[in-house]
Amino acid sequence: MTKITKRQLFTGAAGFAIGGTAMRQAAAQALPPHEAELYAAAKREGELTWYSGQLSAESSEAVGAAFTRQYPGVKVNVVRSTSQVAFQRLSQDVRAGVAQCDVFSSTDISHSTFLKREGMYMQYRPKNIDGVLEAVRNLDPDDYFHISYLGLYLMAYNTAKVPAADAPKSWKDAIDGKWKNQVAIGHPGYSGAIGTLCVLLRKLYGWDYFKTLERSRPQIGRSSQDPVTMLNAGERTVGLGVPIGTTLYSMSRGNPIELIYPTDGTLLVPSPSGIPKNAPHPNAAKLFMEFAAAPGFSKAAGEFFNLPLRSDVPSPAGSRPIDQIKLVQPTTEEIETGVPEIKELWRDTFGV
Repeated sequence: MTKITKRQLFTGAAGFAIGGTAMRQAAAQALPPHEAELYAAAKREGELTWYSGQLSAESSEAVGAAFTRQYPGVKVNVVRSTSQVAFQRLSQDVRAGVAQCDVFSSTDISHSTFLKREGMYMQYRPKNIDGVLEAVRNLDPDDYFHISYLGLYLMAYNTAKVPAADAPKSWKDAIDGKWKNQVAIGHPGYSGAIGTLCVLLRKLYGWDYFKTLERSRPQIGRSSQDPVTMLNAGERTVGLGVPIGTTLYSMSRGNPIELIYPTDGTLLVPSPSGIPKNAPHPNAAKLFMEFAAAPGFSKAAGEFFNLPLRSDVPSPAGSRPIDQIKLVQPTTEEIETGVPEIKELWRDTFGV
């Protein structure tokens, strides 16, 4: 075996360091001018803190790592929670006069409309936003928040316990008495997506839908992702309001679950991110918003089967083309007024 001398080791290390520096410089030079300018300013700030209430913890960390690979020297501190908890954390920061959050992401669009209305968001339009899907390109025409997550929420079932022919076909089917003690769902007090789902289902079927669901004794988690875990473990056989990305990722790992595209509509949740006006690292935050609208973000999130925001990034394996899905969604106004009402009704009905 060839012996490596100390001199060779340190010479090699120096070579790697020089090579790494050269690669970083080359990467910076390859950036579009608007990103290069932000990157130079963001490097001086060195980091940003992202309150992530959209992607899973693994997906969020993967996106943060991809950002730092693309912009070396700018670290992403990921603070992952459900959307309602993320909003509570941001609200507590504001009350305490503490500036910690640089980018805020939630599946509850009413969080962003509130922050905009209260003058708590910074106005910024990423140049890269022109490359995202046209249908969600201008989520806020005033440019205080922008799309960062395209969520589809549907149903799933445990294939080891439920034959395909017997699985529910619609949201209404899932509250049939035969599914007593078999259903799992997240909590609207924690999950923005579940709050939006409840607004939709109340609009379609009235609150009696949830009174009937309560009689089926559902297992209630917090996040919309929790029912996927319950199905994987065999604790429940049907999951309501599960995110397509988390479910497809679980399926890819060999878990016995399958998606159900409800005949009465799959919930579409276009979810935004914004920059708090008092963000401690505003240039890094703006750079992150550029990244969120660029291919790198969708590719990193796509590793965990999340839907891309751009047509130049392929959809995850196993997903049905969007144009073949019956999509339904409440209006922003219905979400703003409906979610607070839903939280109260939920506590009264389910006791949690």
